[in-house]
Amino acid sequence: MKTEIRIDVQDIDHLGIIAGIIDDIGIVEIIDKELGSHPQEKVSAGQVVKAMIINCMGFLTAPLYLFSEFFSGKATEHLIGEGIKAEYLNDSRLGRVLEQLYEYGVSLLFIKIAYVMVERFGIKIPSGHMDGTSLSVQGKYIKSEEKEGEEEAVPIKITHGYSRDHRGDLKQFTLSLLTTGEEGLPLFMQVGDGNKLDSQAFPEMIKDFQAQWQGEKVDLLVMDSAFFNKKNLINFQEGINWISRVPLTIKAAQELTKTLLPEQFTQSNIQQNYRFCTVCSEYARVKQQWVVVESEQRKQADLITLSKHIEQSFTLKNKSLLNLEKKEFACEPDAISAAKDFEKNLNYHSLTELNIVAKPHYQRKGRPRPEDQVSHYTYHIQANLIEDESVIQTCRNQAGRFILATNLLDETKLTADLILQEYKAQQTTERGFRFIKDPLFFASRVFLKSPKRIMALAMIMTLALMVYSLGQLQLRQALEKANSTLPNQKGKPTARPTLRWILQCFQSVHLVFVNGVKSSIQLTHKQNLILPFLGSSSQQYYFLS
Repeated sequence: MKTEIRIDVQDIDHLGIIAGIIDDIGIVEIIDKELGSHPQEKVSAGQVVKAMIINCMGFLTAPLYLFSEFFSGKATEHLIGEGIKAEYLNDSRLGRVLEQLYEYGVSLLFIKIAYVMVERFGIKIPSGHMDGTSLSVQGKYIKSEEKEGEEEAVPIKITHGYSRDHRGDLKQFTLSLLTTGEEGLPLFMQVGDGNKLDSQAFPEMIKDFQAQWQGEKVDLLVMDSAFFNKKNLINFQEGINWISRVPLTIKAAQELTKTLLPEQFTQSNIQQNYRFCTVCSEYARVKQQWVVVESEQRKQADLITLSKHIEQSFTLKNKSLLNLEKKEFACEPDAISAAKDFEKNLNYHSLTELNIVAKPHYQRKGRPRPEDQVSHYTYHIQANLIEDESVIQTCRNQAGRFILATNLLDETKLTADLILQEYKAQQTTERGFRFIKDPLFFASRVFLKSPKRIMALAMIMTLALMVYSLGQLQLRQALEKANSTLPNQKGKPTARPTLRWILQCFQSVHLVFVNGVKSSIQLTHKQNLILPFLGSSSQQYYFLS
């Protein structure tokens, strides 16, 4: 009698890579240590967080209320831990862990994980980059004056505010990140009210990071113009070194960008198409170095835009002038005053050939006879519009210019080139936000009904970003060390592939069980080519030996 052979096929796909990076960081162990465990729980809090990160990066639209269904058919025990079944990852367990994370403090727990990552991988942090964004949510949320549960205050307000996603119809919360430079590894995160401004969030985040960070001091913080106001400059003139963009709403900044002459700029030593002019400033009575940057590429774009604005302005203002010329005034001074008021509202033009014409009126209608007497006069404006060359030239001077400020005054230690280089690295934080909001990742679909769980989920999103950024960094470092390349989407060799592309290469990877025992994992040639450049923990998920 033949024995029946039972064969079970479970999906691994790219999730083994994600699981391996999570293991390398030690996320499960850190969370279990900080939150503790219960002898009766079938799956620990750390394992639930690992599962949520894997769910976030599953390239599916599986929301959290379908959490356990996401792991149906997947090699859950292989990926999460021995004895873990998909049914253990249910809504109830998920909700309890999210609330545990909130009660512990999501920012505090995140920074502890980030510190371990930095120490374990020897990551240097010469500068940190800070930025904020908003994430829209759907559904009803508790208002600030209401209480949640047993008389507990609502942790954050899910409310309307300035939406970076242009979804003013939806309520939202804000997320602020501090990341490393080129790699974009998140070091700190904070969740705020939906209507909280970056200018309010940044100073709080700086103070909290300084109080909680246990690693080497971050020497330089780079921020956008939201940081730059008198209150922040005074409060942080000592204690941190910073670089910030200066908003051109400040009168001194407007005047500087308009009045500097081209010959006052010097060419960048390392970055083509950039020129600098460095000046000293004591805005808000804080000594600063202001670097006026002129970008040739941006200048050409701004000049094209300026030409369009001038043309549009002429069309609109000329139409208004024609209407003004039809208007009757009782006296010449009134007409002159109206012409002056009209000219004040001109952006790029001025009035020329201005003439006030007196028009006689007679008591009798029709063509006047020689003997008819004038009853009264009305006065009318006649003028033409011409371009105001002085104003337009000032606007042309300003084209392509912006200002970067720093409280580091020694130009030999922080040159204009380095200031610009650091500011351009701000894009890594922005890319992190795009990652979190990418529709391919679950993390963009926020709909939980509890502000507490929203805050915890924001931490899970940022942990997913950490996992992705670290995995991409490890991959590129391994390729550089081996002086090797991998084929990109077009089949061309690259030494800097995105981890996203690598994850896509690992679709349709299966773990085969024979009579309940792991038997084999079949990999393609491309997958075998990639695996040696991934971390050892990720490799273990694809090799059974």
